[in-house]
Amino acid sequence: MTDHVGATATSEERLLGGYGGRLLLLVSLGWLTIQGGRLVLSPLLPSLIDDLAITPFRAGIALSVLWGLYALGQFPSGRLSDRLTRKTLLVAGLTIAAAGFAVLAVAVSYPLFLLGAAVVGVGAGLYPTAARALISDHFEAKRGGAFGLHTASGDLGGGVAAGLAVAALAVATWRAAFLPVVAVLVLVAVVLHATSRESYHVAAVDLDVRATVGRLFATARTRRLLFAYCLFAFAWQGTAGFLPTLLQLDKGFSPEFASAGFAGLFVVGALVKPTAGRLADRVRRAPVAAGTLALGAVALVGLLAAETPLAVGVATVVFATGLMAFPPVMQSYLMDVFPTASMGADLGLARTTYIGFGALGPSFIGFVAERTDYTTAFGALAAALLVAAVVVAIEARP
Repeated sequence: MTDHVGATATSEERLLGGYGGRLLLLVSLGWLTIQGGRLVLSPLLPSLIDDLAITPFRAGIALSVLWGLYALGQFPSGRLSDRLTRKTLLVAGLTIAAAGFAVLAVAVSYPLFLLGAAVVGVGAGLYPTAARALISDHFEAKRGGAFGLHTASGDLGGGVAAGLAVAALAVATWRAAFLPVVAVLVLVAVVLHATSRESYHVAAVDLDVRATVGRLFATARTRRLLFAYCLFAFAWQGTAGFLPTLLQLDKGFSPEFASAGFAGLFVVGALVKPTAGRLADRVRRAPVAAGTLALGAVALVGLLAAETPLAVGVATVVFATGLMAFPPVMQSYLMDVFPTASMGADLGLARTTYIGFGALGPSFIGFVAERTDYTTAFGALAAALLVAAVVVAIEARP
């Protein structure tokens, strides 16, 4: 059962107004907050590792658990949002994520921290596929622009995360950073409940995994694009997990500078993604996607080689430009090729695939850094981006 009503059938598409625009704003605020709560862990890691007396590898395992459960939730979330309602999945995801962040706010041991990370992963996993499917319900001609604004909200969450980390460490402990996250998630859930015209619906749903896998992996082209996206996700999640730690421990910068560099990554992304999304509405997407990946790979190498604050800052801006422009271009392409009736399920399985692979990134960084250093580990991420760029470039040929 569904009661999705696309705004495009009855009214002009408005990114910043009307019913569809209000829903876009709400689900984007929810995504900003979920991303901010997850990404605040990165600048907090050095303090968290010291406070809980754990190794970088164990910290990486916790991040991989969060990202892994988040990845596993993408496919069932999409399938359920197709068969039930988008509202049902979105409100459930916001509520569970809020509960997980509340556990992190009181975590005084590694097992409790691991539990909180797992609950956050489950709640966050229910949310983004349903949110993107909801946006697609209401935007067609401006779908790229809507995706650009929505994905940019997650990057704004990264900028907020850096500020939360600095404030929490200045006045309390790392745990305090999660309290405002809980409050905003509860508020968004309440407002979305009151605003959405959809009803709630709960029922047993056949996930129909075999048919979805058959559609998603039916062509060699789709398989290659998913492989490239997996490499991108691996590099992205490794970077999101340990960039501040790289800047502090290998580069010798202060926690404040490391947090500012981390925030800069997402502030640039918030500016780049809407532009990339609009570009995706006007030109061939594969060449643009390949170029963004190549730019990100080269800039990451430059970041690893940089020694001065200015050089690190410039390299971070260029790296963010390449890395963050990729998702709205590729995601709008994927939504174009998925059948409307199974859009949520197909996107969900695609996201489970590439985010699930990407969840290995933090554990990989922690493992390699323990045995060598963070610079060596991040060099492998640059190589992954370069291989992904080559794969997409091959697909971009006429």
